[in-house]
Amino acid sequence: MHAPARRRLFTWIATLLLAASLTGCGYNDFQRLDEQSRSAWSEVLNQYQRRADLIPNIVATVKGEANFEQETLTRVIEARSKATSIQVTPETLNNPAAMQQFQAAQGELSSALSRLMVVVEQYPNLKANQGFSDLRVQLEGTENRITVARNRYIQTVQEYNVLARSFPTNLTAMVFGYAAKANFQVANEAEISTPPKVDFDKKP
Repeated sequence: MHAPARRRLFTWIATLLLAASLTGCGYNDFQRLDEQSRSAWSEVLNQYQRRADLIPNIVATVKGEANFEQETLTRVIEARSKATSIQVTPETLNNPAAMQQFQAAQGELSSALSRLMVVVEQYPNLKANQGFSDLRVQLEGTENRITVARNRYIQTVQEYNVLARSFPTNLTAMVFGYAAKANFQVANEAEISTPPKVDFDKKP
């Protein structure tokens, strides 16, 4: 066999061995889970944006009610402004501090919206307003979508992080720089699967 042919053969064999070793050490799994986590994160952002887009219409409708509690409305407006001002980039997935800041801002907005819906109970005209009723249904549906999207992201990141910290795939993580991804932090695990409650019977 001529030298060029032998070199091509050795190159082909080396490529096959490298591919086999990468498959065995979890390299392909890192690629798959990294893509899944990014896709899941995009869906989380889409649903939070959907909620943010609903708020101006909700605020405009509530403003039409005479003597509505201004402090509650202001809290919603300010919380939305804060939540939408946070710059979210792909690097956020690898930055626990940035993730915590993002989650805190979204949590404040959830709290402000819940308070707003409770206060609405005191205003019969708003409760009977079909436009507001439709917006409320959209908001509740969006909160449920946020919960589903968060659950999917949490599960995907947990799977990725276990791979990054387990032997021998942790060696692959170190070689290729696959750091553990930041995840949502909750004080109560039940919050992971429970959207914010909107109690229309409770008075503030």
